[in-house]
Amino acid sequence: MPASDRLTVENAGLGLRRALLGPLTELNPPQVDFYEVAPENWMRVGGRLGKQFRALTESRPFTCHGLSLSLGGPAPLDEEFLKELKTFLDNHQIRAYSEHLSYCTDEGHLYDLMPIPFTEEAVYYVAERIRRTQAILERRIAIENISYYAAPGKVLSERDFLLAVLEEADCDLLLDVNNVYVNSINHGYDAASFLDAMPSERIAGLHVAGHYVEAEDFLIDTHGAAVIGPVWHLLDRVYSLFGVVPTLLERDFNLPPLPELLAEIGEIRRLQLAHAPLARCYG
Repeated sequence: MPASDRLTVENAGLGLRRALLGPLTELNPPQVDFYEVAPENWMRVGGRLGKQFRALTESRPFTCHGLSLSLGGPAPLDEEFLKELKTFLDNHQIRAYSEHLSYCTDEGHLYDLMPIPFTEEAVYYVAERIRRTQAILERRIAIENISYYAAPGKVLSERDFLLAVLEEADCDLLLDVNNVYVNSINHGYDAASFLDAMPSERIAGLHVAGHYVEAEDFLIDTHGAAVIGPVWHLLDRVYSLFGVVPTLLERDFNLPPLPELLAEIGEIRRLQLAHAPLARCYG
């Protein structure tokens, strides 16, 4: 799966939620260059919604960000799901697929993204599952650094664990800038130094989102608020370090009027324009 085989998307994207499907189809905003969906939410959708979704994937570039693969989970990898997923990705010409570096199952879905222990054993375990996923899907995937609130069994730092998995699995990175900021506050590390250590050649795309401030030293990643100033500053730093990487705005609930989301997309594009000579492709 050499880099030359990968499809590309450009610039600024928006996470597509069902509540946005109608307004986005009607408006077709030119400032949104691509959309991203959780495939689990659309793989078996038919009827009117399915037709609307198909029309949108036929007219605009799409990426997928998985929720349920549970790459670090104790249960066997769900290869039947992966085969169904491959069909979905191929049928809709999805440009890129990513998943969380986490787990979410243990004899059933936990409905949360749990942190994988930061150990060498876990590096090899999850890397093997990522390689198997790539083989079944017949494409490279990107893994996303998650927000986490405890680190049971920690031996390695979050940064070193992430870097080791990327190297061992030979996969790409979906770098979530908000998660870096949230974790830096909750776990007391320097966000800029974390970003500086990321491998440029593996960064396939970026996510930005909002979060909830529970306390001065405790943030909760919610995707339910606007992106804040320090996260925008970190995004600008990423562009200065690695070039203009395709960047997606995530908003899962407390959805504001569409013009407010488009204004945030506009901020992404403004920062990208400032670094335009450094533009890069997704994947």
